[in-house]
Amino acid sequence: MEKSANKSVSSDTVTGVLKRIIAENGRDHIMGYAFAIACLVIVALSTAYTAWIMRTIIDEAFANRRGDIVWVICLSIFLAFVARGFASYGQAVALSKVGNNIVARYQKRIYAHLMTLSVGFYNDTRSAQIAAQVSQNVSGIRDVMNLTITSTARDLLSFVSLVSVMVYQDPLLSLIIFVMAPPLMLGLRYLSKRLRQVTKEAIHLNSRAFGAMQESIQGISIVKAFTMESELEKRVNKIIDVAEGRANKIARLSERNAPMTESFAGLAVAGVLAYAAYRSIYHNVPPGAFFSFVTALLLAYDPLRRLAKLQVQMERAAVNARMIYELLDMEPRQRDLPDAKPLKATEARIEFRNVSFAYGKEPVLNGVSFVAEGGKTTALVGPSGAGKSTIINLIPRFYDPTSGEIIIDGQDVAHVTKQSLREQLAYVSQQPYLFEGSIRDNIRYGRPDATDAEIEEAARLAYAHDFIMAQPDGYNTAVGENGVTLSGGQRQRLSIARALVRNAPILLLDEATSALDTESEAAVQKALDEAMTGRTVVVIAHRLSTVVRADKIVVMQQGRVVEEGNHETLAKLEDGLYARLNNLQRPAASNTI
Repeated sequence: MEKSANKSVSSDTVTGVLKRIIAENGRDHIMGYAFAIACLVIVALSTAYTAWIMRTIIDEAFANRRGDIVWVICLSIFLAFVARGFASYGQAVALSKVGNNIVARYQKRIYAHLMTLSVGFYNDTRSAQIAAQVSQNVSGIRDVMNLTITSTARDLLSFVSLVSVMVYQDPLLSLIIFVMAPPLMLGLRYLSKRLRQVTKEAIHLNSRAFGAMQESIQGISIVKAFTMESELEKRVNKIIDVAEGRANKIARLSERNAPMTESFAGLAVAGVLAYAAYRSIYHNVPPGAFFSFVTALLLAYDPLRRLAKLQVQMERAAVNARMIYELLDMEPRQRDLPDAKPLKATEARIEFRNVSFAYGKEPVLNGVSFVAEGGKTTALVGPSGAGKSTIINLIPRFYDPTSGEIIIDGQDVAHVTKQSLREQLAYVSQQPYLFEGSIRDNIRYGRPDATDAEIEEAARLAYAHDFIMAQPDGYNTAVGENGVTLSGGQRQRLSIARALVRNAPILLLDEATSALDTESEAAVQKALDEAMTGRTVVVIAHRLSTVVRADKIVVMQQGRVVEEGNHETLAKLEDGLYARLNNLQRPAASNTI
């Protein structure tokens, strides 16, 4: 796995996550948040005004029967509600706009960061789970900010304003309620701590379920061919059942604050009513202050309830945000060295000097040394697991060797920038991959500045032009997911066209013709022969047609180079591995090694 950076969220608390989110987003959205806060202040003050004016309404309109101020009071209440309505609309739109921008920015940032991570990271991590983690968690950063703003500017200010009205109207009753509040706060804090771990488990389970579904969809032909439907359904159902259980546990923990806060509110309201009734009956106290106090108390309940749920909601949002930062803080395993310079390819001569490599603890290459001469074709052959594909992966630095050097024109690839190295390479894998878009787009990925004429010429060289023109929209035909609407041979020819249009001095072919039928292979082989001219080609091929034409054949076994030479020389070695493999294919009339 890639290493986590030192800048990773230093604290596991909500505060630590909040500080980082504000540091990264506060300055860019200060105007939007300032407008939203101003609107929320209006909402809070208009709510407090509604409670405060109740004393005047009861005492002057109903007790003293003063009709001269009733219209003024009613107009002020109407204006307060209008102001609150427009302010609520303004803050909702402002926070949504800022929140959507934050989500979009982090999606772009995550994608850009994922592109910097090494191939090893993706070998260790299921792509479906990465997609699920990003889609489920990226909104957590927005939610942390929005919850902070709304809770501080609206709920907290509303609560403080209404409590001020309560204290002003009846200090003794207010003191009694404050004494009852601490046990409620302690209980809510306990719930939030229990919720944190359960939320993280639920996110992981949902990611696994999403990943399993995505894999099944991507491999649907294999699923149906091997009648795997019931087995996969059992596996996915099991994950979903566990995730459902975690979600139910989260619901129970999240909503336990409801009976706690409702019980507290009921006790408070009942006590206030009893006390006010006693004073009104036995001491003839005017009811205006009481009604104002009760109105403030009832109105304060709603922001208090939201504030009571705040820590629970913040814990859930912070868990999502924390998981996004864990991904963003992952440092690429491969970085350009401080002294890295652009690669200057002249002859494009590739030399392996005592190169060893291991995937984890499993050795794959052991002291491999050979030279791929510039402008010539070097073929790698040998049994499966000999390390041929690993050599292809080391040249563009998909991985770095554990020891030894890879030299291109006298320059150690470890000391050149990856960008400049890969710009000198064209790569065709044994599993051709097509991206969303048209056929023309997929070929142009080889070189973004290629003209339409160059794209069509590359397609002709790859013997793809004819079948492309047979498509409904020719080069503008949209390919399905990973080219599902095309045959394997057609996808491979488009992959080869993409490599040809790149016009790079080094061409890497990882069993590039393995997906082609005999006729298509013969056509593409002619194109490859022409494309190979003047280029350094390193090719893995099981088909004799490619190996025979190679200038050099490097024979590998168990991660070592055991033989080198051309076809004629190696085929004559009586006890040689190449000769043995060459002889094995003849009785079966096969063209493979």
